Amino acid sequence: MTVRKALGWVRNNKMRAFRYLVLAVGIPCSIIAWRDTMADPVVRRTEVVLPGLAKDAPPLTIALLSDFHVADPDMPPSRLARIVAQVNALKPDYVMLAGDFITDRTLALHHYQYRDALAPLAALKPRIATIAVLGNHDHWRNAEEGIRELRHIGARVLLNESAQIGPLHIVGVGDHMSQHSDYPRAFAKAPADHGAIVALSHGPDVVPSLPDDIPLTLAGHTHCGQIQWPWGGSPAYMSNYGDRYACGRIVEGRKTVIVTAGLGTSVLPFRFLAVPDMWLVTVRGPK
Repeated sequence: MTVRKALGWVRNNKMRAFRYLVLAVGIPCSIIAWRDTMADPVVRRTEVVLPGLAKDAPPLTIALLSDFHVADPDMPPSRLARIVAQVNALKPDYVMLAGDFITDRTLALHHYQYRDALAPLAALKPRIATIAVLGNHDHWRNAEEGIRELRHIGARVLLNESAQIGPLHIVGVGDHMSQHSDYPRAFAKAPADHGAIVALSHGPDVVPSLPDDIPLTLAGHTHCGQIQWPWGGSPAYMSNYGDRYACGRIVEGRKTVIVTAGLGTSVLPFRFLAVPDMWLVTVRGPK
């Protein structure tokens, strides 16, 4: 065998080995990604004490959902309808929708109008109310249309405003990423004693600007990274604070923040090791 032939054989076998390596890694990763993308959302549960609630008041449950990003192939309205049935089975007192109902990402087989995207949410059956705020994608698409259709399905939309809804005072804070947050306006009619307030916003970057005595803030937006490394962490959380509010339950002083991984996908139409979830938060008065 000549030197030239020998070098060619080595080069060809390296390429063949590389292709096998790509297949060996790529196929299992693709299977995991599709499984994580299409999985039924995990129901995560936690309990938070709201000092403004009476000690003998019955506990209340809040189902937190976010980042629906209705689009084909991963989140058609039919899949959202199945998720709504899952939520109703939890029998929550409140359902809180933290925005990003639609998406205009390039990698989608079909984009839906608000009416079709939101239609399954009309079947939500909380005991007290469905409450919604808008996300950055909602503002980028058409905020007015989104508000109209959310009201059509029976949701109370809070746009930098607060309202007493049942036993809780809910403050809807505008989306930070699209520069629609207005904290003075959001809290203008909130009670001075913030003990029974729940703040709802699309993303958690509003948290440092909220009063220090807001006991509970609910948010989404980060997707818990959407793509996570096997060794932990994620390439990006779309937050100005890095992984400070990346995912789950975060406690800072008197503030408790719950950040859901959300339901759908953004930019890329898949998740990897960051499964969709929803939170069932029980709030009660001090013991």
